[in-house]
Amino acid sequence: MAINNNLAHWEAEAFGTDLIDLTLGDLLDQRAAALPEKEALVYRYSELGLEIRLSYSQYRNMVNRVAKGLVALGVEKGDHVAVWAPNVPEWIFLQMALAKIGGVIVTINTNYRAAEVEYVLQQGDIKLLCLTEELRGNPYLESVYSIAPELKEISDPLQQKLQAACLPKLERVVLLGKQTRPGVLLFEQLLALADSVSEETLAARQARVQPHDVAMMQYTSGTTGFPKGVMLTHHSLINQSRVACTRGDLAADERYVTAMPLFHIAGSLGGTIYSIYLGCTLIPLIAFDPVKHLELFQQERGTFTFAVPTMLIAMLQQPRFAEFDLSTVRNVFTGATPVPVVLMEQVKERLGADCSIVFGMTETCGAVTQSFHTDSFELKAATVGLPIPHTSIKIVDPATGATVECGQSGELWTKGFSNMKGYYNMPEKTAETLDADGWLHSGDLAAMRSDGYLNIIGRVKDMIIRGGENIYPAEIEAFLMRHPAVAEAQIIGLPDKFMGEEVAAVIKLKPGETATEDELRAYCKTNISRHKVPKIFRFVAAFPLTMSGKVQKFVLRDQLIKELELEHVTELKTA
Repeated sequence: MAINNNLAHWEAEAFGTDLIDLTLGDLLDQRAAALPEKEALVYRYSELGLEIRLSYSQYRNMVNRVAKGLVALGVEKGDHVAVWAPNVPEWIFLQMALAKIGGVIVTINTNYRAAEVEYVLQQGDIKLLCLTEELRGNPYLESVYSIAPELKEISDPLQQKLQAACLPKLERVVLLGKQTRPGVLLFEQLLALADSVSEETLAARQARVQPHDVAMMQYTSGTTGFPKGVMLTHHSLINQSRVACTRGDLAADERYVTAMPLFHIAGSLGGTIYSIYLGCTLIPLIAFDPVKHLELFQQERGTFTFAVPTMLIAMLQQPRFAEFDLSTVRNVFTGATPVPVVLMEQVKERLGADCSIVFGMTETCGAVTQSFHTDSFELKAATVGLPIPHTSIKIVDPATGATVECGQSGELWTKGFSNMKGYYNMPEKTAETLDADGWLHSGDLAAMRSDGYLNIIGRVKDMIIRGGENIYPAEIEAFLMRHPAVAEAQIIGLPDKFMGEEVAAVIKLKPGETATEDELRAYCKTNISRHKVPKIFRFVAAFPLTMSGKVQKFVLRDQLIKELELEHVTELKTA
């Protein structure tokens, strides 16, 4: 145990797992060399005309082809390429191809709307954007046309680069689809460009990539409401896979079914990179659907999944659940919201699988703590596990920075190989989160037990976690206050059995103005991501204030809990 003098400070331990220096491109090549005929990637969507079964050698060959196409298109080392799409095969090929040539994949939340995407394209200095035409009524391509109308004027996207006034760095847009659209390249055209690039050129590009180069940028919102691009390296991504898979008792024979979105760290790392590290078979869902998930468990003899509690509940409560043979399922990674004992018991009883609890954040490239396979249900429900290997954690008084004693609450700080390189082009925000000694200030309120296991008990920055998605009240409050009738808005999280938390908006209208709940909900749905849209709206004449004039959000929350009769809902900890 790594605790001294009853202070909540865990000194990093190796737990018998060494770190390795490797790039993602080299990791894929190693697997293809060692396991050329082993099944690596499966898409089983006959209903969509999508049937893919790739061995590791075929997987590597496809990634190489995409990589050469990107080189031919002018993607250089360090260039930022954004992907705005659900979990389609092209997403994975682009992720690994960019890693091979030293490009940086920038992930875009599939719920984003035009204004949010425009911000990412501008702030992230995006050179190439790859996207599907739409998703669930969200018109991706039309949104890009609205941001950069110059795109429609391009007659030959192979020869002509985009010159958009508001997006000076964006050169081209690639459509992950079959239908020709004005100004954009098709993915097939990108593949065709590979013929102009030699294997020697690709090998030379790959050789220039170093383990501590940035491989991925994921945008996460802050309390200011402005998203920040979290820079993650090959080294942190690969070693996160190494320590998480080792502690989670995963093996090369896993058949890994997952619907975790690839724009999220649990999909792009916990899906794509976990599976390559293990040398196992990855079976992604394009988007979560409980019946499809259960079907793939049965059809593909799935052994493992990474799923947030809401996904597990949806599968367990599916009326057709009993129809499926789930006898091969043996392990589940879960987290993002707390996991009650009763849910883990149901997973064990009905799925036949054990749960491993993972707690982390994008800024730490995934896990900070993780339970052991052998931990009891009660321990997994009461804590978020022990610090992962090679990671120090301490709990500090947010006001003084002093380490508190075990059992006392404070802000969780973490230090280790997986900490982000920083926020892209935001040195001040980086310095606020990563201090000069390398400690990352998480913003989470936590307490450390005397055995080193952690409890997450709140959020310094008042973040809401709904179904595994981080929601920041300040962003929604600022948006609502742009409505002409709204004087002030307060966003709070309310406990919810299914989603973990739900978003509630408490609104103070301007004098003489009127607005209805339906009007404000429609305003939100049109302009912000659907997971951020408040489920509950309430109107007040005034807010409860402290003596210094600050709104007492805890009073608003208690009032709504009482009004909505939510006292019986277990208060959920952030995880």
